[in-house]
Amino acid sequence: MSPVHQFHQDDVLVLTIDNPPVNALSPGVPEGLHAGLDVAEQDDRIWAVVIIGAGRTFVAGADIRTFDLPPEQSPDLRGVIDRLDSFGLLTVAAIHGAALGGGLELALACTFRVAVPGAQLGLPEVRLGVLPGAGGTQRLPRVVGVQKALEMMLSGNSVGAEEAETLGLIDDLIDGDLLTGAMSFARANVGNPPLPRVSKQKVKGGSPELFAAARAGLGKTHKGQYSPDLIVDLVELATHKPFAEGYAAEKKKFMQALASPQSRGLRRLFFAERAVGKVPGLSKDTPLTEINTVGIIGAGTMGGGIAMNFLNVGIPVTIVETTQEALDRGLGIIRTNYEGTVRKGRLSQAEMDRRLSLLTPTLSLDALSGADLVIEAVFEAMAVKREIFARLDAIAKPGAILASNTSTLDVNEIARSTRRPESVIGLHFFSPANVMKLLEIVRGAATSDTVLATCLSLARRINKVGVVVGVCDGFVGNRMVGRYGDEARKLAEEGAAPEQIDAAMHDLGLPMGPFEMSDMAGLDVGYLIRQHQARVAGAPKPGGWLDRLVEEGRKGQKTGGGIYDYPAGRTPVPSPHTAALLDTYRHEQAVSPRTIDADEITRRLIASLVGEGAQILDEGIALRSGDIDVIYVYGYGFPAYRGGPMGYADEVGLASVVADLERFGSVPAPLLKRLADEGKTFGEWDKERGRG
Repeated sequence: MSPVHQFHQDDVLVLTIDNPPVNALSPGVPEGLHAGLDVAEQDDRIWAVVIIGAGRTFVAGADIRTFDLPPEQSPDLRGVIDRLDSFGLLTVAAIHGAALGGGLELALACTFRVAVPGAQLGLPEVRLGVLPGAGGTQRLPRVVGVQKALEMMLSGNSVGAEEAETLGLIDDLIDGDLLTGAMSFARANVGNPPLPRVSKQKVKGGSPELFAAARAGLGKTHKGQYSPDLIVDLVELATHKPFAEGYAAEKKKFMQALASPQSRGLRRLFFAERAVGKVPGLSKDTPLTEINTVGIIGAGTMGGGIAMNFLNVGIPVTIVETTQEALDRGLGIIRTNYEGTVRKGRLSQAEMDRRLSLLTPTLSLDALSGADLVIEAVFEAMAVKREIFARLDAIAKPGAILASNTSTLDVNEIARSTRRPESVIGLHFFSPANVMKLLEIVRGAATSDTVLATCLSLARRINKVGVVVGVCDGFVGNRMVGRYGDEARKLAEEGAAPEQIDAAMHDLGLPMGPFEMSDMAGLDVGYLIRQHQARVAGAPKPGGWLDRLVEEGRKGQKTGGGIYDYPAGRTPVPSPHTAALLDTYRHEQAVSPRTIDADEITRRLIASLVGEGAQILDEGIALRSGDIDVIYVYGYGFPAYRGGPMGYADEVGLASVVADLERFGSVPAPLLKRLADEGKTFGEWDKERGRG
């Protein structure tokens, strides 16, 4: 059955694209549109064609799954767009929901475009490392002008129907039923030849200075990416070359971008993010707990940030502290954060006041007795957490979810402090919790399916990317960053300066290197983790150079000095004190410092991440390599266009990663070694297990 349905009413043929869930332009859709246009041409009664989407949207873009198909198997979107561009009858694109990517390109090839209020129109291809490939780079500047077209295509942001009407991107806003309005619009404009064609219009605006400024800005907004430069080139081409020439160049450059490692990385992440909610064995029909009220224990940086996530979506929060001073300080931070957003124009004062009205501060843990979900966000000490959960067990109502924001500790041990371990889960938010998109959802041995499914659903509700992980020291993110940090520390001990190590990660595309990240988080955090691990293992107290910095009171940004000095706030400056301490430590350890180049730094740090990630996969702590990539992009700033650390390893080759680990004295995880020997990738490993 064709995904494009036909029916006609008097002189108008309606073609309805019905390809759920988002009417993507999959194989069959262009063919269905061609068939409908054939009918219109052959039926003398038909004077106009309306193209509309079924369900909740018009067309949300191309089917990304077809991007890697050979040309003869790919949907021929360009073919149907070419036909619409020269079609002899009036055509109207009737837009509701979203007209994105190929959907907007399809609409731009029609004679007219109408939309309902609230519809969204855009060309977001840059977010997948490609560019509009069916005329978008040539048609959009002819309609909205060069500057707006560049803004839309380089940001990937859409515009609402109201703005689109102002820009001339749509010809009429339809109040009431879209189809009825679109047919009326078509009939009102039949018989007014010549039919307008976007491809025949002149490009609006554009100057050498505008294009130079656009290219200059790409280094900041799209560092390391390939397709944004091509987009600027194509729009500039549109200003001085015929449409046909620009259209042909667009096709060629689209294929170049599609073949780039940046596009492969971004597409990998696109699919990985959509797979994280699929947990083997967890039924879609699992009953959920209704979350209408949330309790948070701890009003510090993390607790306050966590509270804001729920306030932002209208969920009342009760926040508990042990002293009035700590409570007031925490409330002040929340208010300050909101006030900053108001000053930037991103939030109204009335909305800020509404959100704060949902917050109830208290010094009484008993006030959490009615909460549907309680999140503990206190000091990272097992004894403290066990005590709190034992008290919660007696206070919280039956069916309440009890969650810990622990970043490293054993959720199973915390759960054993209660008589309801099935209700206990880890919800590891990342700092700043009101900003970072990642949420590690730590499934304990006894965590029920209902609790897990509820937390996955809740993550989406509060606009987080929730990734399910297993219980181990540090879970996925911090366990891997611990190994990464260890390798960075070794590099410094062997002779590399901290700023040299961080610079190598900047060059790879990370916003911060390992030492800048440690200073921001607080060196005392890692110090306490190392102390805890040593106690558990019965090992001597750690005494490395980082531990010495902490014991001297240098804990990072918050104390004005850590690995770096911070004479002007948060800007790191190489520290003579740290350099001297490192020299002393090397001398004590009988290490002769050597020159280490950026290539070795990069290879060692990435190999350490990937090696630990492979071990985590082998142990089942992460469900799939794509989950690890999502964690590292959204939690640690790994560049999305590199596909995350595991995707990057697939790109450079697992055999190369194994060689780096062995060269620098590490034993590769068995899974990594096996995949490298078999010439396979982590992506293939995911697919073999039905998790890709």
